[in-house]
Amino acid sequence: MALSKENITRALTTVDTPDGGDLVTDGALRSLEIRGEDLSIELSLSADAGRETLQQIAEQTNGAIRRHAARTGDRVGRIRIGFVGGESTFEAEFPPADDRGGPSGDPGSAAQPNPLPGVKHVIAVGAGKGGVGKSTVAVNLAVGLARAGHAVGLLDGDIYGPSLPTMLGLGALEQVVHEGELQPYTVHGVKAITLGKLVEADKPLIWRGPMAHGAFNQLITRTRWGELDHLIIDLPPGTGDVPLTMAQTLRLTGAVIVCTPQRVAQDDAVRAVRMFQQLNVEVLGVVENMSFFIGDDGKEYDIFGRGGAEQMAQRLGLPFLGAIPINTALRANGDAGDPTRNFDPSTAGGDALPASLEKLVETFNAQVSLAALKQGQATPTLSVS
Repeated sequence: MALSKENITRALTTVDTPDGGDLVTDGALRSLEIRGEDLSIELSLSADAGRETLQQIAEQTNGAIRRHAARTGDRVGRIRIGFVGGESTFEAEFPPADDRGGPSGDPGSAAQPNPLPGVKHVIAVGAGKGGVGKSTVAVNLAVGLARAGHAVGLLDGDIYGPSLPTMLGLGALEQVVHEGELQPYTVHGVKAITLGKLVEADKPLIWRGPMAHGAFNQLITRTRWGELDHLIIDLPPGTGDVPLTMAQTLRLTGAVIVCTPQRVAQDDAVRAVRMFQQLNVEVLGVVENMSFFIGDDGKEYDIFGRGGAEQMAQRLGLPFLGAIPINTALRANGDAGDPTRNFDPSTAGGDALPASLEKLVETFNAQVSLAALKQGQATPTLSVS
């Protein structure tokens, strides 16, 4: 299909500016010229921005246009993006996806070389809204995979509300930097990194999109992960800038959606599913967190309506990865920074929580293997005995 200014402009509305809006509503789009499959775009920001910020916005603009074109069936060639009118000027040119060694129409994987060649599977854990226990699921999934013998990394990508310092018990540990690279903490069998250990604990991060983009990018690319089977990324809630940056930067095996049973959480979880699908990221499945409450008397109480997230997964045609209950032990172990205790019935309030976590790890591994086969990252093996 031929490129249209309408489609390109629609794509530009998804790119944030330092002023808090987007390129279109903030009036940053000065000119847009289409020559066959090639584009030339001039932007002007009302606030002065440094070269690094301009480069990040240019990369986001390129990625947004190519993602939108992949959905509409448009072919996009070379994109030139220039900034005019501010104290800092910047110009970037992005060749077609085919010229960067990736498949045509797949801008996410072709945007740049894989920055994590030693990591087999990169998995995003996301949610449509906050408060559904996304970080709890990410942490316990990572620990469970490590207990099953996998080499696992855990990245706290929740830039605005990092939880790993508390949930992994990192309070007394210092962040080590060696030869310009962050050295991940090794705790509970997992390599972990979090922005929460790089800023003051009680300092709010009042960052616009490009700053969050830059921080997330540096956590990914400047950490010495080594060889990993899985890198689990705990995303911030919602469908904002960090998931977009992640899809542009990394080659994802897939995403896991966390949802509680009630309808209001399902509505937002559906939006998160659609976001990943639009970014061409396979959704590996849905986890129902806080599926039921286990009282001190051992009884189970369906406070939020058990099964709601599982029904949502069925409606969307997605795998259901498992249901995780909540009890006093799960809360206490998280506050104490010792998630390993959630896998021992004697410290997890009984058998229900450990069993649910082990089932989650099992079903998750099955879905990752299927996704890897479809993406050509693995080959089937035949064992004869």
